[in-house]
Amino acid sequence: MRLSNLADYAVLTMSAAARHCGGGRTSASELAAETGLPVPTVQKLVSKLSAAGLLRSTRGAGGGLQLARPAAAISVADIVEAVEGPIALTACIDGGTCVVDHDCSVRSHWPVINDALRGALAAIPLTQLGTHPAPAKEMA
Repeated sequence: MRLSNLADYAVLTMSAAARHCGGGRTSASELAAETGLPVPTVQKLVSKLSAAGLLRSTRGAGGGLQLARPAAAISVADIVEAVEGPIALTACIDGGTCVVDHDCSVRSHWPVINDALRGALAAIPLTQLGTHPAPAKEMA
């Protein structure tokens, strides 16, 4: 499984926006400069993230972009779903059709697997993305 570039860039953009969360506002241009992403891409992301209630945009003097809620209350799952829609690993998770639908021995297990993945992403708050992760444990 691989996230789209847009979902990856959304996480990067939200992480940059979180660094301004002391009440400060930023702009799409500033976020683009901080992340190295093209301004049109950041503008597209700002639109999607605002529509999802993750960013708030204020016009006028003193306006700009800021997180719509505390960084600790925004998860990686929230960000990915703002761009990609609901997380669904297989077609049968979101009601799609499957060639082996009538004789699938694992269909009943996919919701559990999907929920585990979504839960893992939901357990990572935006605040954690500003810290360096612990080294991965090697498997024996």
